[in-house]
Amino acid sequence: MERLGNQQVLDEGLVDWRKLAQALHARYLIPNYPAAAAFVSALAEVAEAEDHHPDLRLAAGTIDVSLCTHEDGLWVTQKDVTMARTISEIAKDMGLTPDPGAVTQLEIGLDTAHEDQLSPFWSVLLTGSADNKIYDSIFDPSGRVPGLWFQGTDEHDTPRQRWHFDLWLAPEVADDRIVAAVASGGCIVDDSEAPSFTVLADPDGNRVCICTATGR
Repeated sequence: MERLGNQQVLDEGLVDWRKLAQALHARYLIPNYPAAAAFVSALAEVAEAEDHHPDLRLAAGTIDVSLCTHEDGLWVTQKDVTMARTISEIAKDMGLTPDPGAVTQLEIGLDTAHEDQLSPFWSVLLTGSADNKIYDSIFDPSGRVPGLWFQGTDEHDTPRQRWHFDLWLAPEVADDRIVAAVASGGCIVDDSEAPSFTVLADPDGNRVCICTATGR
């Protein structure tokens, strides 16, 4: 099935959903756990009927839903878009409020010139298996830990920073988050690729990228 690019996803006009690193994400506010259980039950019924299963995470006051196609990678396809529309309709019928600006995803990046040597170690350590690497990234199938991706680099001496966070946000909240981080003592290191990503640093110089799907 054809992989959809970020602009193609945006053109679908999925009001409840935001594309982050790999998947479509939505958050719905729930008044109580019985309402969440009813929502999950309805999603389970349609997921079984369509043989396409979203990932769900329930917490106090919210339920997070993500969709992607596991087909030679993790991609958004038309199947995900169709399911997203169905889920939005179910949520609307149940009176649940979407909160798309609140979706977020944290990835950890490791700069290395030795991806093939390092990846088995980190895959086993983080997920319990050496078989959970897809292309340049390690993903825990159960979502217990953030994804880890390897950024290719030339040989370099430590203590040059090798780890960094990639924080994926909904595009409409990224600028405010950057402003707040700078006001809290950080600084902008590089915004030449914004809004795709903006590099920030904390007062000690530790870096983090604020990422959105816009411009990719």
